[in-house]
Amino acid sequence: MTIKLVNVYSAAGLLEADMLKAFLEAQGLQVFLSQESVGRTLGLSAGILGMVDVLVPESQVVDAQTLLAQIKSGEFDYSEFDDDINNSLNQNFDD
Repeated sequence: MTIKLVNVYSAAGLLEADMLKAFLEAQGLQVFLSQESVGRTLGLSAGILGMVDVLVPESQVVDAQTLLAQIKSGEFDYSEFDDDINNSLNQNFDD
């Protein structure tokens, strides 16, 4: 059985692509990355050769697009988490 993969995002480099891959996988999606081999060989992270496509199986496209839209809208921005860390650090240094 062949799985048809669909590009849901084109990242500006491997770092961004790896972060998105990890996030989508944590949400239960199967994710593959594809980059032009010359760009990967030369370690490029800018321009056309640095682009990395984030691919998911066709059956998971809607879920991936929904999650990516939620990221863009800030739904996964946990500013309260930052406050908790800062409070914890301040408490540790005050002791």
